[in-house]
Amino acid sequence: MSSQDSFSRAVLVVCGFMLGPEPEGEHVEPISSGSLIAYLFGALLIVLNSFHADPALISFGLLVAGSLFVAWRTPAATAAIGAAALFVFVVFAEWAVRGNPDMLVLPGGPLPGIGPNATDGSVSLHMTTAAIFASMFGVAGFLAQRRFTTTAIIVQWAAVATFTPLALLVALYARIAQLDRSIPFAIFAVLLAAAFAATTEFLTRREDRPEHSAPIALFATGTLAALALALTFALEKGWLTIALALMSLGTAWISLQRPIAFLRTLAAILAGIVVLRIGYEPRIVGDAVGTTPIFNWLLWGYGIPAASFWAASIFLRRNGDDAALRAVESAAILFTVLLAFMEIRHAVNQGDVYRSSAGLTEVALQVCTALAMAIGLERLRIRTASIVHNISAVLLTVFAGLAAVFGLMLLETPILWPINVGGGFINLLLLGYALPAVLALLLSYAVAGRRPAAYANTLAAGALILALTYVSFEIRRLYHGPVLSHGPTTGAEQYTYSIAWLVFGVVLLGIGIVAGSQRARMASAAVIALTIVKAFVVDMSQLTGVYRALSFMCLGVVLVAIGWLYQRILFRRQAETPPVAG
Repeated sequence: MSSQDSFSRAVLVVCGFMLGPEPEGEHVEPISSGSLIAYLFGALLIVLNSFHADPALISFGLLVAGSLFVAWRTPAATAAIGAAALFVFVVFAEWAVRGNPDMLVLPGGPLPGIGPNATDGSVSLHMTTAAIFASMFGVAGFLAQRRFTTTAIIVQWAAVATFTPLALLVALYARIAQLDRSIPFAIFAVLLAAAFAATTEFLTRREDRPEHSAPIALFATGTLAALALALTFALEKGWLTIALALMSLGTAWISLQRPIAFLRTLAAILAGIVVLRIGYEPRIVGDAVGTTPIFNWLLWGYGIPAASFWAASIFLRRNGDDAALRAVESAAILFTVLLAFMEIRHAVNQGDVYRSSAGLTEVALQVCTALAMAIGLERLRIRTASIVHNISAVLLTVFAGLAAVFGLMLLETPILWPINVGGGFINLLLLGYALPAVLALLLSYAVAGRRPAAYANTLAAGALILALTYVSFEIRRLYHGPVLSHGPTTGAEQYTYSIAWLVFGVVLLGIGIVAGSQRARMASAAVIALTIVKAFVVDMSQLTGVYRALSFMCLGVVLVAIGWLYQRILFRRQAETPPVAG
C-alpha cells in the first residue's frame, strides 16, 4: 500500500484540490498532472512485472480511479486522464498479447520474454476490471461535458470516454475470442455504439454550447468505430469490406443530419480503409471468389462499395466540395473501374485474375469499358464540375489510348500473332476494333467544345484508325480464315483493300455532306489520300493485269466523282451567300 500512500501525498500538490494552490481558471497545470502521471506509470510497471497479479491489478485500478476523481474535482489534473487511459490500454493489450500465441509470432520468431505465464491474472478479473474501467471513463467523460466549459478540457474528457471502452473491447476480443468470429463481442460493440450515439444526440441538442462541436465529433466517431468493430467481430471474409463501405455511406448521410465537420473526414477515412483492404487481396475473399462469370464475389466485393461511395459522394456534395468529397469520389470511380476490369479478367481467364498475360478479348473489352466510362464521366463532370470527374475522364481516355496502341495494334494484333478471331463477321475484330472505333468517335463528340480542339481531334483520328483497321482486318479474315497471320497476300486481296478503302472514304464524304460535318469530310480526304498512296506504292508493284487496271480505273472514277461533289457543294454555298451591299 506504500504506492497508494505516496499517491495520496502527491495529490496534495494538485492545484485546486485539498491543500494545493488555487487554480487560475480551467487550465491544465503541468505539475498537478505530472505528479499523478508519474505514480500511474510506476503502477503500470508493477502490473507488467508481476504478470498481472491480482493485487497489482487491483492497486492499479484504485490509482486510476483516484486520478479520475482528482481530475474531476480540478481541471488542473486533466492531462492525467489521458495518460491513465493510455496506461489502461497498455495493461490490457499486453495481457491480450500474452494470451494469444498467434500474436506472438513475428518474422524473426516469438518476442523474447513474452509468453503465457502461470501467474497471469485471471480472465474473470480482467473482464470485471475492464468493465469498471470502461464505465468509469465513459460516464465521467459524459458528465464532464456539463461540468466544465473550456473546450480543451471537455475535449480531453470526450477523448478518453470514447477511446478507453473501444480499446478495452478490442483487447478482450483479442485475448478471449482469439481474433476469431464472435457474436457476443459483436453484441457488446453494438451496445457501446448505442451508448455513444445517445451521447452524440444529447450533446447535439444542446445548441447553447458551441464548444461541444469537437466532443460531438469524437462521440460520433466512437459510434461509427464501435459499429465497425461489431461488423469486424461478427463478419468474415468479404463481408467486412462491404460493411466498411456501407459505413462510409452511413457516415456521409449522418453528416447531412448532423453537420459535424469531422464526419466528412471520417467518411473519407473509411473509404481509404476499404481501398487499402482490396490492395491487400484484390479478390476480396481469396480463392473463394468462384468461377461463375459476373455473379461472383467480385460483383459484391466491388459493386456494393462502388455504389456506396457514389451515394456517399452525392450526400457529401450537398454541403460543399472539399478534400473529403474528392477522396470519396475517387474511391467511387476506382471501385467502378476495378469492378469492370476485374470481372473482365475473371470471365476471360476462367476465374484466374492473377494470370500474367492478357489476350485480344481481354484487351478489347478493357478498351471498350474504359472508353464507355470516359464518356459517362465527361457527361457527369458537366453537371458536377468536379475536378475528380475531370481528371478521371482524362486518365481513362489515356489508358484506353495506350491499350489500343500497344495492345490492339501491337502485342495482341491478329495480323502479327496466330490469334483465332472467330467467325466471318461476328468475331473478335468486331469487338476489338469496330466497337472501340464507335466509342472513340462518341467520346470525341462528348468533349467537342469543352476540351481543347486537339484533344477531340486526336480522339476522332483514333476512331478513324480503328475503323480502317477493322475494315482491313475483316477483308483479310474473308481471304485467310480465322487466323489472319497465315498465308500469302494475293492480288485479289490487295485489290479488295483498295476498293474497300475507297468505298469507306466515299461513305465518310457522304456523311460529311449530309450531316454538314467538316470532321467527316477531312477523314474522307485522309482515307482517299491513303488509298492513292497505296495505289502508287503497293498496287503498281504487286498487282498485275486486270487487277492493276481496275484499281486505277476505280480510283480515277472516285476522284472525278469527289471533285464533282465538291464543286456542287462550293457552287451551292456561293449561290446561298447573300451579296455584299455596295
